[in-house]
Amino acid sequence: MKVDNGSPWGSWSDLPPPLALWLIGLGVEMHWNAPRRPQHNGVVEHSHDTAQRWADPESCGSVAELQSRLDREDAVQREEYPYLAGMSRLQAHPGLLHSGREYRRDGEEQLWSWSRVAAHLAEYAVTRKVDSSGKFGLYQGKGHAGARLKGREVLVQFDPDGSEWLITDLNGAELCRRPLTQFDAQSLRNLPATPPRPDERFKAKQTRQDRSPN
Repeated sequence: MKVDNGSPWGSWSDLPPPLALWLIGLGVEMHWNAPRRPQHNGVVEHSHDTAQRWADPESCGSVAELQSRLDREDAVQREEYPYLAGMSRLQAHPGLLHSGREYRRDGEEQLWSWSRVAAHLAEYAVTRKVDSSGKFGLYQGKGHAGARLKGREVLVQFDPDGSEWLITDLNGAELCRRPLTQFDAQSLRNLPATPPRPDERFKAKQTRQDRSPN
């Protein structure tokens, strides 16, 4: 799966987010595009540009209106706009509408493997700064390095053999180890659907409209 570095897929040169780890557990190979290189995924980026021009987000009064325009733009692109020999994309490639295979929970249980996730996590070594309480940022929570390391920059790596975080200095010398926290095999496989965040531009625009005199 070829993805960019924005939410929910992660940021360049840092730990992969839980959603990507869930896919990795299913055996899906992940490929993160290089940052600031939209040409590496040109077809998708061009599609985004077209959607933005057609939907005209700046003229929308709400997120719901923008979503409605995007839904319409997607339908036109796939079902109406000429693509190949006068046919739309859907007419040319009807098999892409659905694989024909329904999702099955028991199938996921058979395919999903924590060992794939652990092996992938082991490839990363990320820099963190220990705060005044001896903790450092780790996914959506905190890892505990110890008060003696406060203010220091450390490297955080995952040890798949012990299922624990290895904290070293910047030269690789071990400082301490901490058990796996924040997620495990069960929590990754039960990821909740994350509701979209309100678009701050629309909120600000609506506030300006509310304050404007009639």
